[in-house]
Amino acid sequence: MKTKTEKSCISCDKKPITKDEIGINKKLLDADNGHFYCLKCLAKYLDVDVQDIYDKIDEFKEQGCKLFE
Repeated sequence: MKTKTEKSCISCDKKPITKDEIGINKKLLDADNGHFYCLKCLAKYLDVDVQDIYDKIDEFKEQGCKLFE
């Protein structure tokens, strides 16, 4: 049986990275390489507030984006 490997933030090593964090990384950074930022580090990397990231996640969910189901 295949087990899932717990993902961690490539900047601060926060574990686990949530499904929404993975989704927003893929959506904003095209991160298909398996390397992800937590929301705090992603906000710092993009030079935005963490709330801006949450707002984008909500927006993508409302649009029905499959990354956030």
